[in-house]
Amino acid sequence: VQLVESGGGLVQAGGSLTLSCAASGFTFNNYALGWFRQAPGKKREFVGALSGGGSSSAYADSVKGRFTITRDNAKNTLYLQMNSLKPEDTAVYYCTSHVATSNYRGQGTQVTVSS
Repeated sequence: VQLVESGGGLVQAGGSLTLSCAASGFTFNNYALGWFRQAPGKKREFVGALSGGGSSSAYADSVKGRFTITRDNAKNTLYLQMNSLKPEDTAVYYCTSHVATSNYRGQGTQVTVSS
């Protein structure tokens, strides 16, 4: 199983950014995937998750209404659309999945929101 995030960067508060997670090594559409983030000195925080078929999702209250998770099962790719970004969204964002009996995550991509 391999998860590779991309799309991070520096953006001003109020701006938007879309992260991608390219997955391989498992039957992508059979599994839910999610996003977590971790800011310096803080615990890892759940951002959101999306079911394998894309019909069911869940989001942290802190991002609800601003972030949207989608997936393209034909491309084995998960996305995180982030709008109305705030400085407190600054973190390393990780794509994660639970496949078989193991949890997997990518290397992460840095998102920095300037005020």
